[in-house]
Amino acid sequence: MALEKPYRIKSISEIHHLLGLPKPHHPLIGIIDVSGFKNHSDIRAVLLDFYVVSLKRGCDKLLYGQQKYDFDEGLMAFMSPGQILRGQDESIPVNLEGWMLFIHPDFLWNTPLAKKIRQYEYFAYAAREALFLSDKEESIINGIVDHIRSEYHSNIDKFSQEVIIAQLELLFTYAQRFYERQFITRKISSHKTLDRLEEVLTHYFDNDALLTKGLPTVQYIADKLQMSPKYLNSLLKQLTGQTTQQHLHNKLIDKAKEKLSTTDLTVSEIAYDLGFEHSQSFSKLFKTKTKQSPLEFRQSFN
Repeated sequence: MALEKPYRIKSISEIHHLLGLPKPHHPLIGIIDVSGFKNHSDIRAVLLDFYVVSLKRGCDKLLYGQQKYDFDEGLMAFMSPGQILRGQDESIPVNLEGWMLFIHPDFLWNTPLAKKIRQYEYFAYAAREALFLSDKEESIINGIVDHIRSEYHSNIDKFSQEVIIAQLELLFTYAQRFYERQFITRKISSHKTLDRLEEVLTHYFDNDALLTKGLPTVQYIADKLQMSPKYLNSLLKQLTGQTTQQHLHNKLIDKAKEKLSTTDLTVSEIAYDLGFEHSQSFSKLFKTKTKQSPLEFRQSFN
C-alpha cells in the first residue's frame, strides 16, 4: 500500500500554529517544549522545510522511512530540510518530553555555518541511529540550548544572529564529539558491524556479482547492514580510518591480487571479471592502491 503524501510545513510560524502554540519570538529560529504537543490524527507524516535538532524522552515509536525506533530512552536526533518524519498509528508522536530546535536555512544565510552545516553527517542519519547522551552530556547540550533561547527572547540587535550562530556551531561540535564517543563506547556493536560488512563483501565478491553487477554501491552495502550510508561511513571512519568506498576498493584490490598471483588470466581478463569495462581503469586503481602495476605485482611472484 502506498504511503500517503506527507503534510509539508514551510515555516516555524506554521508549526507553532499547527501545535497550538503562541506566535514564535523569531520567524527563523525557535525552540519548543514538546511535552505539550497536540495530536493530529489526520496528519500521518510531516515534511519540514527547516533543520530540526531534538532531545526527547518517553515518546512513542516513530517510523523513519520503513524503520521503527523506540524513543523511550532519552536521545538526540537531527533532521535536515526535506526529510520525512512519520508517527506510528497514523499520528504525530504524542506524550513527549524534551525540546525541539527549529532552524530555517534562511537564518544561516551569509554565515559560514550555511555551508558548514552540510558537513555534519549526522543530519543524514536515520532515526534509529540517534545519539544517546549521558546525564553530563545532556546537561551540556541543554545549557547551550538555554543560551540560544535566552538570546532570541531578548531584544534583537546587530549581534543577535552572530551570537546564536556561535552557539549553534558549539552545539554541533559537541554533537560530533558525542557521536564519536558513542562509536567507541558501543565498540562490541560496532565491531559486529565490521564483521557483517566483511561477510556482505565476501559473499558479493565470491559469487560473480562483480561480473554481472559491477562494484557494489555504498547504498547497497548500507542497505544490507540496515544503516544509512552516512552513519556507516562515519562509523567506519571512526573505527578504521577508512570510508565505505575505501573498504570496497580494498576488497577489490585483495580479489585482484588473488587472481594475479594464483591464475594465468591476463590483466584485461581479470579487469573484466572484477566488473571493469576498461582494463586501464582497473590498472590505474590498482597502482593507486599498491604503488605497483598489475603486471609488476604479478612479476614479484615469479
